[in-house]
Amino acid sequence: MDKKTVNAYLALSVVCVVWGTTYFAMRIGVATFPAFLFSGIRQVTAGALMMAVLLLVGQKIAISRRDITRQFVAGTLMIALGNGVVGWAERYIPSGLAALIVSVMPIYVVIIGYVWGNERKAVNGYVLTGLLLGAAGVALIFRDNLADLANTDYLYGILAAFFACFCWAAGTVYTKHRPSSAKTLVNVAFQLSSGGVVLLLASLFFDDYSRLDAIAPDSLWALLYLILFGSLASYGCFLYALKHLPSGLASVYAYVNPFIALLLGYFFLDERLTWITGLALMVTLSGVFFINKGYQVKRTVS
Repeated sequence: MDKKTVNAYLALSVVCVVWGTTYFAMRIGVATFPAFLFSGIRQVTAGALMMAVLLLVGQKIAISRRDITRQFVAGTLMIALGNGVVGWAERYIPSGLAALIVSVMPIYVVIIGYVWGNERKAVNGYVLTGLLLGAAGVALIFRDNLADLANTDYLYGILAAFFACFCWAAGTVYTKHRPSSAKTLVNVAFQLSSGGVVLLLASLFFDDYSRLDAIAPDSLWALLYLILFGSLASYGCFLYALKHLPSGLASVYAYVNPFIALLLGYFFLDERLTWITGLALMVTLSGVFFINKGYQVKRTVS
């Protein structure tokens, strides 16, 4: 295993841990902050800070018009329609449940990649088994939440989270197969900024600005955490992992994030946690193992 691959696995580990905490932070943030405005400020600020850091260290911001367009598409799919819509959904559903829904994302990635035609050879028995186990883990969690679907707001939150999950998966596959020739951190800055601008525009139509008078300090602290760690640090790690690992493997963080989110929600937000969650944990992590194994087999054969 070469150095870049090792670094990619380390970057993926950071994503697995930090992004698990972001669901908790978003839940706190949107509790008193207009959801799209909250996410838009977060991403635009993170993108601007990333650009400033690059300029301060003497990094040349070199990117073509084609690559700017590609980063705008990726930023819209992953940052605005993916992350931003999940933040809106967390106004109505628990943070742990939102993370669990997003954990089906590797299934979408493999399906979209297969339809796209670029990663059909990557789908083997191990990968299929892993995806099925991951889906089974999510299904176990939903066993405790079916009755809540009668609540209209709750149902809208569920549907929004699934939509966001699909958009993030589409952005993941798009980024993998429409790579930019610019440096990774330059791509990060443009994706965060473009996605943030789309969210600020969405805020004008969907947010209730009367809530601005009631923003709590906890929401502001959550915003600061998400800017520095949820966006700046971990998003760069994600793009690095995506560049050097297969998209299906780079997306397995979605299996780990829910359990970090569930634990934080249970201990600090009084969200429900049952024995089924423990069973789902074992089933889902088994799915992670099989997906990893499937991609290792593909690389060996190749």
